[in-house]
Amino acid sequence: MQTVLIIGAGAGISGGVARRFGREGYKIGLVARSAAALELQCNELAAAGMGACFETADAGDPPRLQYAIERLTEQLGPIDVLIYNASVMRPASPLELSTEQLSHEFSVNLLGAFQAAQQVAPSMIRRGLGAILFTGGGLALEPYPEWTSLALGKAALRSLSLSLYKELSPKGVHVSVLAVCGIVEQRGPFDPDIIADEYYRVATAPNGIEDREVIIQPEGTDVFYNDPDRRHAGTTLPPSHVRETVKL
Repeated sequence: MQTVLIIGAGAGISGGVARRFGREGYKIGLVARSAAALELQCNELAAAGMGACFETADAGDPPRLQYAIERLTEQLGPIDVLIYNASVMRPASPLELSTEQLSHEFSVNLLGAFQAAQQVAPSMIRRGLGAILFTGGGLALEPYPEWTSLALGKAALRSLSLSLYKELSPKGVHVSVLAVCGIVEQRGPFDPDIIADEYYRVATAPNGIEDREVIIQPEGTDVFYNDPDRRHAGTTLPPSHVRETVKL
């Protein structure tokens, strides 16, 4: 039976992803900070006939995250799919953001992903299979000052993912960053269950270069969702994936 490890588990994208992989028979490992929320999620998955277990950890706490991954690997077996969905979403402009705040949030937005990938990759390489998926975002493609810390984290995560893809793809391990360019909510264009279908497709598809970066931007959705009041219209360009068809 195959395994999926989700770091940054919750009710949004992670919840949809857990259900999607669970329906395909994957054993599910969940990591987040709240034991109560994780226990509830595992019970819901179990009620649907899906096997899941959890460990608590702050993704920005290296020793605790390492321990959580080790414990879940012992319970589940080797990890076939790693999904890193942890992030800190706290607004602050470049001149307001303190170095201490940036350092802490970067530990979650990037360093936890770096650590988790390093921890699961050796087993994947030995077996010549596996997938590592990172949740990116539109801020990596067009940043806004109100979200400086998150934008820096997502841009660095994108770079990490592309570098890992180049190193691991020849060894049979697929790596992808999925930029979810909108607000995730049920019954909307960014419904978590619809997004989860794309995560499953990428994790189980042939190891192709076209999926090293996946931009989730349904037609007609607002590419400037991070700036709804258009405060930065004079200093913003449409992201490259829609530049020919969208104007500010």
